[in-house]
Amino acid sequence: MTKKTVLGEERIPRQWYNIVADLPDPPAPPLHPGTMQPAGPDDLAPLFPMGLIMQEASGERFHEIPEEVIDIYRIWRPTPLVRATALEKALDTPAKIFFKNESVSPSGSHKSNTAVAQAYYNREEGNHRIATETGAGQWGSALAMACKMFGIDLTVYMVKVSYHQKPYRRSMMQLWGAEVHPSPSEHTKVGRDALAKDPDNNGSLGLAISEALEDVVTHPGSKYSLGSVLNHVLLHQTIIGEEAIEQCQLADAYPDVVIGCVGGGSSFAGIAFPFLREKIEGKTKTRFVGVEPTACPSLTKGRFVYDFGDVAQMTPLLKMYTLGHDFMPAGIHAGGLRYHAMAPLLSHVYSLGLMEAVAVPQVACFEAAQLFAATEGIVPAPESAHAIRVAIDEALKAKQEGVSKNILFNLTGHGLLDLGSYDAFLAGELTDYAYPAEKVAEAMSHVPVVG
Repeated sequence: MTKKTVLGEERIPRQWYNIVADLPDPPAPPLHPGTMQPAGPDDLAPLFPMGLIMQEASGERFHEIPEEVIDIYRIWRPTPLVRATALEKALDTPAKIFFKNESVSPSGSHKSNTAVAQAYYNREEGNHRIATETGAGQWGSALAMACKMFGIDLTVYMVKVSYHQKPYRRSMMQLWGAEVHPSPSEHTKVGRDALAKDPDNNGSLGLAISEALEDVVTHPGSKYSLGSVLNHVLLHQTIIGEEAIEQCQLADAYPDVVIGCVGGGSSFAGIAFPFLREKIEGKTKTRFVGVEPTACPSLTKGRFVYDFGDVAQMTPLLKMYTLGHDFMPAGIHAGGLRYHAMAPLLSHVYSLGLMEAVAVPQVACFEAAQLFAATEGIVPAPESAHAIRVAIDEALKAKQEGVSKNILFNLTGHGLLDLGSYDAFLAGELTDYAYPAEKVAEAMSHVPVVG
């Protein structure tokens, strides 16, 4: 690909950061569901190219970003670090609020950071077809763009409630050449079985993952891609935090608190892990806050146990905070935050007490999003609105305490394809839902027992 000269391109990081190298204790390994022994590269080879498998299992601190990936990153990276001065004024707070604007990528979200990398490693191994799932469509559209760039065919299983709530993300995927099915679908046995049991099944990420995995194993020559949860995905997203560290230093505004939404965990890890490295090294006292929906509270109500990553129990067993692999979420509009579990590596970081977690209701997030749009001019994705909600809360707390602090949050994507969600909010049709603890207790009876 021809290189471009872009102002500031020299600031694009040349390496991804792997926090595993700096943690006081290593994370628990994935387990083969048949043997209950640690899963090795050969166990993952049917699903992923070896380049990604090696990153998944790596303990190396840094990984070089391939030059061809950087060439594509130059289309939108480095992304801006923006001070939200109008929002500060509206809140009358002494706090300084900054956001890393990942919405400027061609697909409109942070997902492009790993989509391009995953498509590259598949192309390098000669793989020409990928199957994947998507929740709200950010991942599916990002991977569709990346696969088009690398000449790879893509099939996407999109959670049915989002397939209907967010039709224009489906349009983006199709524009880039992807085949898109609502999940559960008639294209897999897993999907047909789910529909036979409940014809009105709205779907879940766990179910869509099962469909994508079945698609891969029944189509020789296909590989699987995942937009969050796994170590290599979190690794690719750390380009966000690496850029943000330098930008905050240039602005003389190193953050006192870093905030991000958490669903599978990749966007929060992406901005937080590089800053957390500096805290582990004793350089800072920065706090880290992951924000999840009350409707899908894997960190705040889930259990830290081994569980499957999908409904059909086809994945390796992963130790993570989980609500149970058969979890069926409420149809909240933050479709990217409806996964039943949290990334194992981020779960491990949380279990070590290196970050905080808070769950917030849907309506309060949309209220925060409306204020952000009115002051900063950007309509945020519903997922990003969760981070905005807590950033505002932190700024109001600073006002109450009469202290100044630097607040940084990750704006993971824009909401221009989520306007149906905003229509529902403006019409007063959105409702809050708090996932009950007793349902978590019940789900734990279906989680495999690992000695």
